[in-house]
Amino acid sequence: MGDAMADWLAYGLEDAVADSPEIAVVRKNKIHSGLLRYEAKGDLDWWHVARDILTQEKANFVVMMLGVSDRQNIRERDLAKEADKKKEKDKASKPAPDNKDAQKKDQADDEQDSIVTPETQPGKRANGVIEFRTDQWAEIYSKRIDETIAALKSKGVPVFWVGLPSIRGTRSTADAVYLNDLYRARAERAGVVYIDIWDGFVDEAGKYSNFGPDYEGQMRRLRSSDGVFFTKSGALKLAHYVEREIRRQMNSRVAPIAIPSEPVAPATPDGKPAARPMAGPVVPLTVAPTTSEELVGGAGSSSPHGDATATRVLVKGEPVAAPRGRADDFALKPDSDGKAVLPPAAVPAGAMAAAPAETARPEPAATPDKKTAAPKNAPAAKTTQNAPSKPRAEPQPVRPQQRDDVPRPPRPIGLFGGGFR
Repeated sequence: MGDAMADWLAYGLEDAVADSPEIAVVRKNKIHSGLLRYEAKGDLDWWHVARDILTQEKANFVVMMLGVSDRQNIRERDLAKEADKKKEKDKASKPAPDNKDAQKKDQADDEQDSIVTPETQPGKRANGVIEFRTDQWAEIYSKRIDETIAALKSKGVPVFWVGLPSIRGTRSTADAVYLNDLYRARAERAGVVYIDIWDGFVDEAGKYSNFGPDYEGQMRRLRSSDGVFFTKSGALKLAHYVEREIRRQMNSRVAPIAIPSEPVAPATPDGKPAARPMAGPVVPLTVAPTTSEELVGGAGSSSPHGDATATRVLVKGEPVAAPRGRADDFALKPDSDGKAVLPPAAVPAGAMAAAPAETARPEPAATPDKKTAAPKNAPAAKTTQNAPSKPRAEPQPVRPQQRDDVPRPPRPIGLFGGGFR
């Protein structure tokens, strides 16, 4: 809702939430309107219009932005008309008096009000005009802000009041600052979120600037040639401020979880057991039981679901023992005597394994020859079982020999016909 500023804000919001089908933007703005005058010729005002709109629409968030047309004086006759309309509405809402004394009393009050002339107050000219940015003007305008906020809060949803940006011209910029101070003060007092967009549309010195970084950080033209409204990039940047607050409100909302109570078995008059239900109670798996007296996260509480190993390693910081035989198994293995022995080192890849030792061929058993048989009285030959054995020489690895019958590859020919050496 609001004036032409709100129209540009709605344009930027429609583009910003185009990828979010759960959010829709509804425009209910009046271009040439304000809190002083809703329309040029009419008796409507924004607080009554906003209440009627929210009664008909289904809104989850309400955004208000206006004030460009309110930088003017207030005429006293307009205030008199508003007072007369308010008095007529109050009389219409009250029940009709039953006796003549009440009617005479009302007539006397009306005559007395018409006789008394209003006193001249500071800030008011002789022709009945209340000047802009005076104390009386701020008092009247603040009251209208309060009435408008009360109408916006009638729906019971979050309300956002967007401040005005800087406007080209020193006097116009000062007027926008003055109105923003009133909006901020009344919004904070009423519990409404006030969105300040001033820093997004000024330069480093805090002055009005047509160009500036957009919401992605690229330098763009943000304001139109009239020095008041926005371009497409400016509207998107303006919508970024409001979208951020709306997303924050959406994420802060926590959906309540309804935990069903335990079913009570119905009592049967004949004493027979009740029929077994088709399904048991629904128990949420992500909600901790509330019947326990222990604190959540205490020493005695345990996670209802999760890996015990992951909890021990990631939460408690305990190391996990490596399985036997794995590359990172650095534990010392005890031998037969009980001493710790390092595990055998693995043979590195590419190393030549030693050739197995040649096994001694068994000598054939000697058959006794009759001619060479030992005499009977000859001493028996000594056996070599107990004789000390000579150390065997370790076999040397056999190197492949160069054979002459194997054809060799031809040598490459050099640049000058000779082969490379």
